[in-house]
Amino acid sequence: MITVNAMGDNCPIPVIKTKKAMQALTGPEMIEVLVDNEIAVQNVTKMASSGGGKVSSEKLGENEYKIVIAMEGAPSAAETAGENAACIPDMRDNMVVVVSSDRMGSGNDELGKVLIKGFIFAVTQLDTLPKTMLFYNGGATITCEGSDSLEDLKSLEAQGVEILTCGTCLDYYGLKEKLEVGAVTNMYSIVEKMAGAGGILRP
Repeated sequence: MITVNAMGDNCPIPVIKTKKAMQALTGPEMIEVLVDNEIAVQNVTKMASSGGGKVSSEKLGENEYKIVIAMEGAPSAAETAGENAACIPDMRDNMVVVVSSDRMGSGNDELGKVLIKGFIFAVTQLDTLPKTMLFYNGGATITCEGSDSLEDLKSLEAQGVEILTCGTCLDYYGLKEKLEVGAVTNMYSIVEKMAGAGGILRP
């Protein structure tokens, strides 16, 4: 594991430091990047993904974020061509993603669970991330211990996406102590977020 400490560094320094670490690789390696703001997470994630890395990120605490990049080796010239260390503005808009079930669509339940996992991963790949993701009813289980989507949701949270789960739903399913990502919310806030959204995306 190679650690890149970019805490306290202003854009584009975190991207430059990470890119140099990627280019110096001689074989498969994990790179851990430490930064102190959501925009740095977004910028490093975008650059590393375009350079062939498998990227995950997590919010460790207030102004403390960790990005982990799995690389097979140094990126090729083709992968880094056109890449620069320009600062990218906040890659979020006022879209709200609403997840009300632990599966997507109707029919086969196992297929539905595979589809919802794929849906949440697809959200992480959007060029413009949503501002908020709301989870309620059966969807509340997706933000809790044992969910297959926790890594993706933690990565989205580290990039500034607000992850909110209905507290009444957590209580109903006995999951309040098992929430693993984001915060607890109430129905008034859910309605307020949806009413103020520029767009709503549902699986």
